[in-house]
Amino acid sequence: MAQDECDVVIVGAGPTGLALAVGLRLYGVRVRLLEKQDSGKREARAGIVWHRAMEVLADLGCAERFVEEGVALDSTELFVQGRTVGVLDLTASGTRWPNPLSIEQDAVERLLAERLREVGGAIEWSTEATAVRVAEDAAEVEVRHADGPPQTLRCAWVVGCEGSHSLVRKAAGLPFDGGPRRHLQVAQINAKVDWRLPYHGDRTYLLLDKDLSLGCAPRPGGGYRCFAFTREPDSTPLTPVTVEEMRQLLMRASHDSGVWLTPTLPEWTNRARFQDRFARSLRSGRALLAGDSAHLWAPIGGRGLNTGLRGAHNLAWKLASVVRGWAPPELLDTYSTEQRRTALRVMRRTRRDVLESPGTRRVLLMMRLVGRHVLGTRWAADRIRGRLADLDLDHRGSPLSAHGGGDRMPDQQVWADGRRQSLHALLAYQHWTLLSVGERPPPAPALASCPLPVTVRAVSPTHASRHLPDHCLVLVRPDLHIALQTRRPEEVTAYLERWCTRTGAAPGQ
Repeated sequence: MAQDECDVVIVGAGPTGLALAVGLRLYGVRVRLLEKQDSGKREARAGIVWHRAMEVLADLGCAERFVEEGVALDSTELFVQGRTVGVLDLTASGTRWPNPLSIEQDAVERLLAERLREVGGAIEWSTEATAVRVAEDAAEVEVRHADGPPQTLRCAWVVGCEGSHSLVRKAAGLPFDGGPRRHLQVAQINAKVDWRLPYHGDRTYLLLDKDLSLGCAPRPGGGYRCFAFTREPDSTPLTPVTVEEMRQLLMRASHDSGVWLTPTLPEWTNRARFQDRFARSLRSGRALLAGDSAHLWAPIGGRGLNTGLRGAHNLAWKLASVVRGWAPPELLDTYSTEQRRTALRVMRRTRRDVLESPGTRRVLLMMRLVGRHVLGTRWAADRIRGRLADLDLDHRGSPLSAHGGGDRMPDQQVWADGRRQSLHALLAYQHWTLLSVGERPPPAPALASCPLPVTVRAVSPTHASRHLPDHCLVLVRPDLHIALQTRRPEEVTAYLERWCTRTGAAPGQ
């Protein structure tokens, strides 16, 4: 049985596994990415990539390609029992990617795979992990190829990104707590819709009626992804979705008796119930979990996709820092802490979301009475928009968040290098950034001896910002989250000494 070695083996080449592989390759980590399916078996499912995930893709070097292939969404219009309630502007501030994108999941995977090839990685198709063994100093993954002898891969770390039935999670002995969502199912179809509502390629529709929540999101190439949540007994069989069934649901939600549906090609329908599950920890020794292997809930609206991408973004720079010897292994525990907390927040939000909670007549009446006021109030609309965009998710309370730390650093205009420019353009995923606000000198001696890659930038905000206090040092993590804010250089020194090793190779080596 042949044996091979690498730094990290990733099991599962969906969006999360691909994003993680790209992030690790940006740091020069040796990665094997295994996928048991062959390259032709990829399902054409639609999804929405929200603003924060677009920032993730920008850090990975491929966001522009997503913009070229996707449909930028500007707004969503809400209807309750056939009457329009209001329109929510989806355009967000504080980011270089102001609009979410509607894009096919097979396009997401293809674009990430292209980026992976550019950074020296590849997907190993038709390669199934059949066993995982985790020891104190290494891990082994037994694989079976479609053609060729079995192989044992020896690696420093193994990451499970292979979904709800994760072999890595089971091998690591990590419980997958939770259970099925009760009395709820979704029926979906890709189709062109002929009805009373006008087609806007940049607008989604959300239609609510008694025990029914229905959404229509524009798809690249035309038509909609239509998805209908209904309250159903758990004993209701999951029969195939029909065009007539979806037409009836659209008629009921829109109060339009003239609805007509034409499935788009390739034809796609789906009916599903959901599980709400979380791994009790996302790390056990040298085994880690990401994506649906770590957390699982209704994927409508791209929440699973987006949370998986953000998790890969959180994990890749930390795992690379440990592999390179720049940081201690306990840095990976902060990934588990932060990602579980973030995913739990997302799941709780979705369970309260009107889309996944088909309403009673009383709830619908309340929404008709106050919905227009809420959508028309700036602070309320901003809060809803921030939650949809995932820009409000923070890591406050994490061991990595010191004084004033935890928030995502929003983009804004700053003066740097003698000119006005985007703050995010000064930050990069391959290094930490120490922002010296108002010309305060950074603690240079500590940076010189720290193996973590840290870049120092002097900036002055063009307007007052609580994230960039004047005469302050702001340390920003590679994933755009603030590590600490301080006026005392010795606190930066102490922070870096806490999270770096003295044995790692200098950055760039």
